Amino acid sequence: MFPKPVPFLEPNTFAYESSPMVKPTGFREYDARWLFEKEINLMGMQALGMGIGTLMHERGVRPDIVVAHDFRGYSAQIKMAVVNGLLAAGINVHDIGLALSPMAYFAQFALDIPAVAMITASHNDNGWTGVKMGIDRPLTFGPDEMGRLKEIVLAAAFDLKGSGSYRFVDGFPEIYFKDLTDRAELKRPIKVVAACGNGTAGAFAPRILEALGAEVIPLDAELDHTFPRYNPNPEDMKMLHALRDKVLETGAEVGLGFDGDGDRCGVVDNEGEEIFADKVGVMLARDISALHPNCQFVVDVKSTGLFHTDPVLQANGAKTDYFKTGHSYIKRRVVELDAIVGFEKSGHYFFNAPIGRGYDDGLVSAIAILDMLDRNPDKTMADLRRDLPKTWGSPTMAPKCADEVKYEVVDRVVARFQDMKAKGETIAGHPVKELITVNGVRVVADDGTWGLVRASSNKPELVVVVESPVSEDRLRAMFKAVDDILRENPEVGEYNQTL
Repeated sequence: MFPKPVPFLEPNTFAYESSPMVKPTGFREYDARWLFEKEINLMGMQALGMGIGTLMHERGVRPDIVVAHDFRGYSAQIKMAVVNGLLAAGINVHDIGLALSPMAYFAQFALDIPAVAMITASHNDNGWTGVKMGIDRPLTFGPDEMGRLKEIVLAAAFDLKGSGSYRFVDGFPEIYFKDLTDRAELKRPIKVVAACGNGTAGAFAPRILEALGAEVIPLDAELDHTFPRYNPNPEDMKMLHALRDKVLETGAEVGLGFDGDGDRCGVVDNEGEEIFADKVGVMLARDISALHPNCQFVVDVKSTGLFHTDPVLQANGAKTDYFKTGHSYIKRRVVELDAIVGFEKSGHYFFNAPIGRGYDDGLVSAIAILDMLDRNPDKTMADLRRDLPKTWGSPTMAPKCADEVKYEVVDRVVARFQDMKAKGETIAGHPVKELITVNGVRVVADDGTWGLVRASSNKPELVVVVESPVSEDRLRAMFKAVDDILRENPEVGEYNQTL
């Protein structure tokens, strides 16, 4: 009988090496994230593997799973702990080794395997670990699956059938490489900087883009899990600034930045302008809706309002649904609505048929951007950006807030804005036109300026985004108004970055 996990154990003790430690808050809305050795130990990861296997049996899923790990100093050992748990639960494990998250999702299709467990902390700082899981391709776990998995693991309610099997799938990166490159090359050698932040994408992105006919200038593509220059996160301004500098230095047509597990892609144009991912999404939506009139898109609530107001999208008959932030939520919504693409402001793009298979792949996103440039030879990336209606937008800002209280704080903020609207109070001097509460609260003023507050799904933080179609002054006024409401809650700490 496997012991019940406990929420905390002191490292370098007998108990730490003899019992599973699993902090309950590591079970997020749609994946799992912990600080390794502080919030979970290897026995805890083994328990997680047992839990995944038990859930597969409960749901009647064929007992086969793809596993893989990202490039961090501890990810391989964590993966093998999860594998031990899966084997104990009678699951047949197919290990593709060091990989990007989208490679693991692709393996579900290429190897005809229903389930996946990708060991990755994504863009989180070193010290973090986690698992992106799914048992119904191309979907990954949502709140229902995560909630049940949490119950199984914390109660040690495992179904340990035993007799699982293990195989290493040798040479799988070449299968992924062929899938992305078995197509017509670009009509011209587009010059692109590929920034990888010394993360996993460095082993794959430059080579794949070169095979498509691009002229690639690698930036920080050498694998180094200490991340010596910056965290591989295309929302992080340090990474974007490094990418900007290299684009301007080399005269590249576009800069593409990949996150730690390769499922996101950030963009800098030929003039060094950092384009937020939701604006890139509008540019791609224009391009795709011209090829596929009347198509459906899905975007998250952090994204620009241009998806509803852009005249080109309207002329192409495009329809857009605003939905909850989170890769599992948007992925599911894309499938539900049979949307051609789902876009997140974070840079997760979900290309459905005929472009992709419904999961998020930063390289598929990069290829779509290069194809857009290829189809518009008379326009630069900066020209395409300038073609969009002007708005002033913020980066994704993240004030600290403990996991244990962040959802309660957001509930208070939602109630505060609802009370303001009911009483006819103004926000930043303007009437409140609309409150969108599908995920936190997006408060929209009568001039289209809006501010969003939601809880981060994978870190002890809140998320704040603001945008104005009017002016930078209105942008800053909305940010101050939203921040003033946040500051009524003493649990809210300092921002990671601000305006």
